[in-house]
Amino acid sequence: MNMSKPIQCRSALSRRNGYTLVEMLVLITIMGIAGAMVIPAMGQTGVLRIQAAVRSVVADITFAQMDALAYQESRAVVFDVDVNSYTLVQVIDGVVDIDANALYNSKGLNERYTVDFNQERYGGSTLQNVNLNGGSMIIFDELGGPVASAGSSELSDGGSVEITGQFSTFRINIAAFTGRVTVTRLD
Repeated sequence: MNMSKPIQCRSALSRRNGYTLVEMLVLITIMGIAGAMVIPAMGQTGVLRIQAAVRSVVADITFAQMDALAYQESRAVVFDVDVNSYTLVQVIDGVVDIDANALYNSKGLNERYTVDFNQERYGGSTLQNVNLNGGSMIIFDELGGPVASAGSSELSDGGSVEITGQFSTFRINIAAFTGRVTVTRLD
């Protein structure tokens, strides 16, 4: 009789070591549902990165305008399509000199306020079709209004900047008189 008890215990343990078919099906179903939720969200990272690039440009144009108003000095945002970047610049005596008068970025010591879209966080976004008053920069006078050229009091015609990513294209419009910034998705 003592021999039969250990044999029953071993068979009971061996049955409890594995998963049943029902448990496996439930696990696979849960993992399938989780995967169906995660995979589309991961596909949207490209869209989120181009939106980050657009938000960065909009924020920096608005910052340049408010900085001009706050310090009662002209500011410019100079776009360079060839390098895929833009720089915020202080306009001194009617001259826009990126090398000598770039604003400093508070994120680093003696760091120029240049935003480079070649960084990974912007996901391959590119600057295209920059047309700001017929050129590649927008200048704000000491009252925060867009002007046609550095040192001029003639109002700007405004303009636009397009940013293209892998999945979408956005146009950032700058109004002529007020400098109001709006964004339009082109696709």
